[in-house]
Amino acid sequence: MNAEGAEENAKDAKGSKERTRSVSVELVGKNDLPRGIEVMSHHIIGCAMEVHTHLGPGLLERLYEDAMEYELRRAGLRVERQVEITVPYKDTILRGQRLDMLVGRLIVVELKSVAQIADVHKAQLLSYLRAGGFPLGLLFNFNVASLRHGMRRVLNERSTIVQDHRSPVPTPSIPSRPSRSRGG
Repeated sequence: MNAEGAEENAKDAKGSKERTRSVSVELVGKNDLPRGIEVMSHHIIGCAMEVHTHLGPGLLERLYEDAMEYELRRAGLRVERQVEITVPYKDTILRGQRLDMLVGRLIVVELKSVAQIADVHKAQLLSYLRAGGFPLGLLFNFNVASLRHGMRRVLNERSTIVQDHRSPVPTPSIPSRPSRSRGG
């Protein structure tokens, strides 16, 4: 799916019940993505907040995953669970790595229920993004009193979507007119 597909997914989600709240999220590379992906990520955050509001902290990760799938589908977003990705290694392909969730075939959603998010969790998410070529990842730790303290957004700088969105649109050069001399 491309950026236009993300725009369609976001429009579909917009028609459903609006649950997105203003949140303080550690943003990496804000405005580095097409609007459709940004809108979709805000819907995903709203769904995560809804899940955390109803379930609170302290449950198994799998239960949060079930609830997130329910909320994402209810919001009209396309979601896949436990998606296998391949990891290139030298002249072979490694298999067996799974993403918790893939939304709109563009945004990786990783769920945790741990004391706190560690740097290794963010590094793991970035590895998934790079292996799959996905532009954005959202990491949610549901084992916190307030979900705003358990969210991280990770941007894959190597994604072609990110690179294409960042590159400026070339401005056509207009040849200058030759000066006209007055006289004789």
